[in-house]
Amino acid sequence: MAATGIWLALDFGFARIGVAIGQALTGIARPLAVLRCSKGEPDWNRLDQMVKEWRPNIIVVGRPLHADGAASEMTKAAEQFSAAVSSRYHIKVEMHDERLTSKAAESHFAEARKQGKAKAKQARQLDAVAACIILESWMSEQ
Repeated sequence: MAATGIWLALDFGFARIGVAIGQALTGIARPLAVLRCSKGEPDWNRLDQMVKEWRPNIIVVGRPLHADGAASEMTKAAEQFSAAVSSRYHIKVEMHDERLTSKAAESHFAEARKQGKAKAKQARQLDAVAACIILESWMSEQ
């Protein structure tokens, strides 16, 4: 892989931001948390704590695109968020195509519900699972 150490992935949204963590040594990612946003502003204090605790080498932010690859209003917002993260933490930030990650996360929970494994608390972690899928996709391309 191109990078070593710890990686943090963020699935940006106006109401919530999914967070996942991964590492080069194992090549494994896992959902970490869902941050709430207030009036479109991320919970910077909580994200500050996570960055301080995990000390990632790279932060991967999902880039939402239309199915045909065209940018949307959400793309611009995610790019602005990515720039803010880079400026705030002085850590390398990479954006990664997140098309289909929300659908994949929903499918993951739908299957778990069918098997009786998903609980309401897990369903609330959907955004963190989407961040995990973004990170796994990014890792597979490294």
